[in-house]
Amino acid sequence: MEPGNRTPVTEFILEGLPNTRELPSLFFLLFLLLYLLTLLGNTLTLLTVLCDPRLHALPMYCFLGHLSFLDACLSSVTVPKILAGLVGPGGRAISFGGCVAQLYAFHFLCSTECFLYTVMAYDRFLAICHPLRYSVVMSRKTCLWLAAGTWLTGSIHAMIQAFLTFRLPYCGPNHVEYFVCDIPAMLKLACANTAINQVFILANIGAVVAGCFLLICVSYTYIASAILKIRTAQGRQRAFSTCSAHLTLVLLYYGPPVFIYLHPSSSQASDGVVAVFYTAVTPLLNPFIYTLRNKEMKKALRKLICGQTLSLHA
Repeated sequence: MEPGNRTPVTEFILEGLPNTRELPSLFFLLFLLLYLLTLLGNTLTLLTVLCDPRLHALPMYCFLGHLSFLDACLSSVTVPKILAGLVGPGGRAISFGGCVAQLYAFHFLCSTECFLYTVMAYDRFLAICHPLRYSVVMSRKTCLWLAAGTWLTGSIHAMIQAFLTFRLPYCGPNHVEYFVCDIPAMLKLACANTAINQVFILANIGAVVAGCFLLICVSYTYIASAILKIRTAQGRQRAFSTCSAHLTLVLLYYGPPVFIYLHPSSSQASDGVVAVFYTAVTPLLNPFIYTLRNKEMKKALRKLICGQTLSLHA
């Protein structure tokens, strides 16, 4: 297309998830149930932490509250648009500005969660490897600064990704072969050479993912060494139980993004299925994996529910 004939795109059409248009009603009910359970589980987790003064003062549960809020927001960025697309063709349309906002929010929440998992690994490292210094090093002030730092760095990272993606001209096809405005799908629609953008974007994402994952691996190397030095089996089991939930979530969270962004030549269909797992399924699993396996959280949750029940009958 000649430069003078280019018409800027003002609206994009999200193609949605593959193989869902044959049974839209079934998938609508499935994703609606998934979304409602995600909001319910993460809201209960957040309220449990906020309403229990003892949990609210402990760094591990403070970070868990941030994680629950992030998961509820991440699911809200993606799933409602999937539901709208399943209702009818009009629901798949998204304005240019809306696409920019969705891409920014998507990467903001994902990268913030990535940084938060790293901070949570550091918290477990201090608790197990340096228990006597834990309360001094991981003070209330330090905990708040670390939590705020994850949100700030996530915002900066997302700004870089959004700027690099939408500085390109979009003037041709507007059908996004994905269920969300994300970088690989958007670059395919740009009316310019995207090679340099792909290098910078992959380098930025790779540095964040690899850096965070490396720090988590280093933390767990020290944690594993400390646990093996515990003489009693009961002590080792207790120490490992405080890390098992976090380690499970880390593996569930890091696998899909690595598959998508480090394999740019893979099909959008396979990418969509993998991405749904960490944007819709993992946020649902987090409350069950992290909360229901924790005795303190279960005790506080029962106290919260029983307290609300008693207040209603009073």
